[in-house]
Amino acid sequence: MGTSIELLLDADDGEQAQSALRAAREEFERLEAMLSRFRPESQLSQLNRDGRILAPPDLERVIGLALEAREQTAGRFDPTVYDALTRAGYDRSFEQVEPAAAADDDSPQNARCGGWVTIDAENGAIEIEPGFRIDLGGIGKGYAVDRAIEILAVEGACLVNAGGDLAVRGDKPWPVGVEDGPTLELTRGAIATSGRDRRHWRRGDEERHHLIDPSTGRPAATDLVRVTVVAPSATEADVLAKTLFLSGEQEAAAAGVPALLVCSDGRKRLVGGL
Repeated sequence: MGTSIELLLDADDGEQAQSALRAAREEFERLEAMLSRFRPESQLSQLNRDGRILAPPDLERVIGLALEAREQTAGRFDPTVYDALTRAGYDRSFEQVEPAAAADDDSPQNARCGGWVTIDAENGAIEIEPGFRIDLGGIGKGYAVDRAIEILAVEGACLVNAGGDLAVRGDKPWPVGVEDGPTLELTRGAIATSGRDRRHWRRGDEERHHLIDPSTGRPAATDLVRVTVVAPSATEADVLAKTLFLSGEQEAAAAGVPALLVCSDGRKRLVGGL
C-alpha cells in the first residue's frame, strides 16, 4: 500500500495474540493483492483492463462504498479518477514517480472523471463505463485498516496505523499525536489525513499532487494544505478528509466534522468540536 503498517495490541503475550497479529498482517496483504491498481494481477487491475468481472466480495464492497461516497459528496469523492491520476504523473507506485519531468498533455478532456459503475449484487458482477478506470488507493487503505482492527479487537485494546490512516478499539485510551496539531485520546474511532504536502511532484513548471478534483480532472486547487479528520471508521475518515480538502477552508470549517485544517498561509484551525 505504499506505506508502513503498524499493528499494536494490548494483550497477554501468547499464541492467541501472535495469531491475531499475523492474521491482521495477512489481511493487509490479501486486500492489497486485490485492490491495488499497481499490481497487474490484482482483481481491480483485471476490472480496469476488461471493463467487467465477477468480483470477490471485498472488491464489490469497497467499490460499493466508494460509489456511496460519490453520491453523498456530490461527486467530490470519485473512484473513477484513475486516468486523471496517471495523466497528472501518478502512474506508478509513488516511490517510483519521477520527482520532476517535462510537462505533458494533461488537458481535462484527456482525464475525465464521473464514469458510471454498476454492481450486480445477485452474481457479484461489476462493470465500468468504457473509457474509465477505477482507483481505490485511499478508501482501500481505510477499508484494510478497519478490517485489521476488527481482527485484533477480539484479543484486546488495539491500534492500527497505515501511514496516518489509523483506527483504535478497546477499553483504554490511545494517545495519538496529530502533525501540526494536538495529541488526541481515542478509545474507539479513526483518523485520516489528506494533503498536498507529501505526495507531490513537478511536471514542467507546475507542482502537482495526488488529490484530484473530479470536476476538472486535475490536482485540486484549494486554500488548504492538509486536513486531518476524526470519524467512526477509517473508511469514513478517508472519504471525509479528501472531501474537506477539496471543499476549501470556509466550507470545511462549516461542515461540522471534527478536523484539523492546515491552511495555505500557515494557519491551523480546529473545527467541528475537535
